[in-house]
Amino acid sequence: LHLRRKTKMKKLFILFVALALVGFTVPAMATNDHWSFYGSSRLSTFYTSQDEDAGDDKGTTWALQGNSRIGASVTGDTVSGGFEYGTGINLRLLYAKWNFGGGTLLVGQHYGPANLFYSGQVYGSDAGMLNVGGLYTGCNPQINLGVGSFNLALLTPQSGAVGDDGDSDNTIPKVEASYSLSAGALSAKVAAGYQTYAVEGSTDAGDYDVTSWVLGLGGGVNIGAVYINGNVMTGRNVGNYGMWTTGSSGAVISGGEIKDTTTIGAIAVVGFKASDQLSFQGGYGYVSHDADVSGSDADVTSVFYVQAPIAVASGFSIVPEVGMYNYHEDTAGADQGSMTYFGAKWQMNF
Repeated sequence: LHLRRKTKMKKLFILFVALALVGFTVPAMATNDHWSFYGSSRLSTFYTSQDEDAGDDKGTTWALQGNSRIGASVTGDTVSGGFEYGTGINLRLLYAKWNFGGGTLLVGQHYGPANLFYSGQVYGSDAGMLNVGGLYTGCNPQINLGVGSFNLALLTPQSGAVGDDGDSDNTIPKVEASYSLSAGALSAKVAAGYQTYAVEGSTDAGDYDVTSWVLGLGGGVNIGAVYINGNVMTGRNVGNYGMWTTGSSGAVISGGEIKDTTTIGAIAVVGFKASDQLSFQGGYGYVSHDADVSGSDADVTSVFYVQAPIAVASGFSIVPEVGMYNYHEDTAGADQGSMTYFGAKWQMNF
């Protein structure tokens, strides 16, 4: 009996020690992690009017923007992370980042290095002229190494046959890199990306490779209450790369051969902060896609806008905006007309 009690007491002691260790360890780990939840509700209220060459259509948009979001960021001693969902259960961000002292390693879905954000255009769910002269490749699954102002990422590649029913094969991931710098009122960023994949074509050009690349340079300057931002970009087969743009931007098959399409674009933005409640911004964007096909014209699009953001309260803003898209001529030389719009974006952050 004495032996049984001794054995039982020993087991209870071991259990007590184990629980004590867990009790001391778990709170210590938990206090190192900080969760911060956030959200943003964004409503577009715009009227659009297309001329006869663009379809002679008029309409009103009164809808929750697709980039409305809810998410959280998590910070820890060495590993941080976060997630973000958009409307329609749309996963925008889901990632973790390890700080190893000399830099960071991000694993998950996030913005890649080849993204330049310099315009505040709100039409088109905060389009920001990214599709007309900007450089935007979106959020993608990736492994991203950051050292100081330099970022290098391996991302999920895009693929797809060009003009036939071939089967595309990826052998390497998409590669992107960027470098940012700032000095006083000046800031700048250079970004680039590259990918290639093979297609086992069954018609037209037979087997072929689709190689794409993008290159952009952006920057800005603040002069008191005035700021000037902008970027220039170029690329090859950016539609196959996965860059968001307007117009015919992918490779084509002509004469039984694969033909590349070269893209150039630029945006310019000027803004003025009149007060803490009112500011003004105007911008112009231009993009051209030119296929290496005899007799084919460049597919050009341009846009301009002006806006007057109003800060109604902390976290609540209304952005009235008016603008016009000019679609110029298509690759066959036919006029594609224009579209004007006016309205406002309503946004509340929580």
